[in-house]
This record gives sequence, C-alpha cells and structure tokens, in this order.
Amino acid sequence: MTPGARVQAAIDCLDLIAAAARDSGAAADTIIARYFAARRYAGSKDRRAVRDLIYDVVRSIGDRPANGRGALIGHARANAPDLLALFGGDGHAPPALEPNEIASATNPAPGWLVEKLERRFGAATPRQVAALLGRAPLDLRVNTLRTTREAVQIDGAEPTRFAANGLRTTLPLAVEATPQFLAGEIEIQDEGSQLAAAICDPQAGTTVVDLCAGAGGKTLALAAAMANDGRLIATDTDRGRLDRMGPRLDRAGVTIVERRLLNPGAETDKLTDLADAVDLVVIDAPCSGTGTWRRNPEARWRLTPVRLDRLGEAQARLLDLGATLVQPGGALVYIVCSLLPEEGEAQVAAFLRRNIAFSPMPFSNPTGGPVVNSLVLTPEDHGCDGFYIARLTRV
Repeated sequence: MTPGARVQAAIDCLDLIAAAARDSGAAADTIIARYFAARRYAGSKDRRAVRDLIYDVVRSIGDRPANGRGALIGHARANAPDLLALFGGDGHAPPALEPNEIASATNPAPGWLVEKLERRFGAATPRQVAALLGRAPLDLRVNTLRTTREAVQIDGAEPTRFAANGLRTTLPLAVEATPQFLAGEIEIQDEGSQLAAAICDPQAGTTVVDLCAGAGGKTLALAAAMANDGRLIATDTDRGRLDRMGPRLDRAGVTIVERRLLNPGAETDKLTDLADAVDLVVIDAPCSGTGTWRRNPEARWRLTPVRLDRLGEAQARLLDLGATLVQPGGALVYIVCSLLPEEGEAQVAAFLRRNIAFSPMPFSNPTGGPVVNSLVLTPEDHGCDGFYIARLTRV
C-alpha cells in the first residue's frame, strides 16, 4: 500500500468505527480485523501502520466525529501535518482537500464529560486525562493454583508495582502461544483488576458470588485467592460470556465455580437459594469504562448522557440485588472501571441511604497508605486502568 492508500484505509475504518460507536456496534479492533480480512493484499506492515494511525486519530478526537475523513484531517492539522500532503495523491489516496474543509476538533474527552472529570480530578484533570489516553502495558496475573510469580520467567516481564501476583511487560508478547499460558500459569489481567480482586479478600471455604462475572477474569482471580476451596457462583445475563469462561476455568485448574445464567430484569429468580446466605458478593458493574480509555479509546465515542443515566440505573439495581444475598457480617464489594463520581461515590452513598443494614467496611490499601473505605485507581497515579472500588458490610 502507498502512504496515501494507508490514509484512505484509515479513513474507511474510522467511518465504520464512528458508526459502530453511534449504533452500539462492534469494537474498533473487530472492525479493523474485518476490514483487512477482506483485503488480503495488505501486508503486515501496512496493517500495523493503518491500525496505529487509526488509534492515533481516535485518541486525538474526544467527541464522536461526523465521519472518518473529518476526524483524520483534524488529527493531522493538530498533530501530524505531513499527512495532509497525502490527500489528492496518486493511486488510492484520499481526494484532495477542499478549501476550508471542516475537520473534527481535537480534544481529550467529550465536552459534556469534562465537568464530570473535573469533579474527580480538579486542577489535575488535564494531566490525569492525558494518562488515560496513553498506551497501556501488558499485565499478566500469575495463577497461584499452578505456580508462583517467582517461578514464571518471561523475557521482558517484571513484577507489577502493587499486585502481589502480577507481571508487566511493554514488549510484544503473543501471550496465548506461551507455554505458561497453555499450562494455565498466567492470565491477561490489568493490575487494577488484580488489585480489585485483592480488595475483595475472599476466604477459602466460604460462599462467594461474582454477580457480573462476564468471561471470568475476576472469577479466576477470586478462585485462586480462595485456594480453590469453597463455593464460587459466577453469574451473568450473557450466555456467550459464561460459555467462554469454561475453557479458562479448565486451563487454570479451577473446580469450585458454578456458572448461572440470569434472565435480564428477573435475576432474582435464579438466586433465591442464596438469599441472606453469601459471605461475599462482588459486583463488577457495567459502567462508562472511562478508566479503560487507554485500551478502548473509542469508548469516548460510545458514551452519551442517556447511556450514562441507564448505566447508573443498572448499577443501582445490581447493588440492591447483591444486598439481598449478603448474610449478616458478610461483605459486598462494588467495582467500576470508571472515574466519574456519579458511578462511584455517589452510587455507593445512594445505596447506603436505601440499605441501612449496610455500612462502609475499612480495608488495607494495596497501594500503600492508611486504611480506607474506598479506593480510586488511575493510570497517572498507579500505572493501571482507572477504577473505583468500595467495600461494604452488612451489620
């Protein structure tokens, strides 16, 4: 592909990514993979160059663009003016620029979100948001049911800063082809997620519910922390995600997990036997994903005020559902990979007003410092994805 053809390919993909963000369609990585699957003539260097350009543009444009061409022009004008010379070139290059052609504005976050982020970060907002849009390293969690962190040797991987069983590398690594992965010794998991699981502090021999288990990332970490001893019920409303958990459990040597498919809006029907009987309920709730922009920068294009309101309603409903399962003296841990206060402190405060049998439960801060009732993690301060984590107890 010529340089101009790469620019046009990026524009084509950006059109598809923007449309998917508007319509809740496929993720950017999926769209890019599909695009090149139909264009076998593109070599690996072409695919890599186009992908890197696409993500450079997505990181530059905070608001969902009207089209890919405007987004790329806006990025080029602000960050890479040499790209503009490729418009109107030979071959498959994009058409020449028009006088006064409208381009997308460059900004790190959608305008309507800035005030919300400022409530979290104050004067540090520009620095914190910039870190949210950096490139994430690759974090691994060592499965202590199979081995120890000291025994796992992967070139370029170093212990994570805070997570006791984490490894991190900035080098390219085909994780799923490594002997350690095939043996169930490692899983891909951001250090922030590992810290969230550590804060849950599940005990061996107890009953634990992972209420929004998805494909099982935290379920696996909880099972390892429990030494594969006890009862761990992993629930979700998505059959596909629960099915994908099966091979991961087998590879990791986890045998204590019971998977339950819940009916959306009628989740209690499959949980009646667990009412007031669970030692620990973990709610890794659906959220805006503002803490994961390093990995999913197009998530900024998907979020709208209406969608944020709906997520807030779902979070409140899941908290109330989880509360019905916790036995007296038990714990409920609420986790969101969001840095918006309305999905964090405000959601927990509202829950405590509705559920007077619950109160904040202090825990040791895994990043150091004094005991806390809740914890905010950020890429800037902790080098991991952004999270809000709170631990509550039923008195």
